[in-house]
Amino acid sequence: MPKPVVPEEKRRRRRPTKSGTVLSERLIVETALRMLREHGSAGLTARRLGLALDADPSTLYRYFRGMDDLTLAIGDALIGQALEGWRPTGEWRDDLRAVGLRIHAAYVAHPQAAVLTTNRVTGRANELAADEAVLDILRTAGFPLPDTVRIYHAFIDQTLAFAALDAASLTLPSASLRADEDMWRSTYARLPRRTHPRIAEAAPLLANRMVTSAYPTALEMLLDSAAAELATPR
Repeated sequence: MPKPVVPEEKRRRRRPTKSGTVLSERLIVETALRMLREHGSAGLTARRLGLALDADPSTLYRYFRGMDDLTLAIGDALIGQALEGWRPTGEWRDDLRAVGLRIHAAYVAHPQAAVLTTNRVTGRANELAADEAVLDILRTAGFPLPDTVRIYHAFIDQTLAFAALDAASLTLPSASLRADEDMWRSTYARLPRRTHPRIAEAAPLLANRMVTSAYPTALEMLLDSAAAELATPR
């Protein structure tokens, strides 16, 4: 049976670590994000995290039930970064677009962490705030509750799916990423019209577009669909 997590106000070390650091949940998450960026998910262990914090690894379990609980906290921190400074304007389409682009950008800024967390449900404060914001945007716009939930589901899953896809590309070794991007020019652009007429005619456009994220386009398509529904008399 897992040990209960000690409340935040009781977790703090009475003394700093040898390097003068006073541990907190936020510091541990920030350090974990740095380690993920530098070493990937395989490099994030309690032992290595303890070394980075100049603390005994067992100290981490005063803050988290285990490494999986830390993973959830990392995902929630990324959502918190996305929401920082955002305020609704009352224009539902602009607000939903802003939230989506912010969440996508926050995950892509930390691709190793995104790959680790985009498929998780944290149930933590920032995730709950994001969900509440999206649902409120849709309900305030006038969407019926069933449509609100359906659009919310599509919006959240689409945002996280593209974040995971784009982040996965960014975690590739640079040579592999360049090779994938060059494929649109080295292979697709050279296919003959005789055998691949549609690819051949689209090749220049594909070479420019396929190396960028399709998320903004997909998001606009979702917003267009939602707006059309809202404008349809019931």
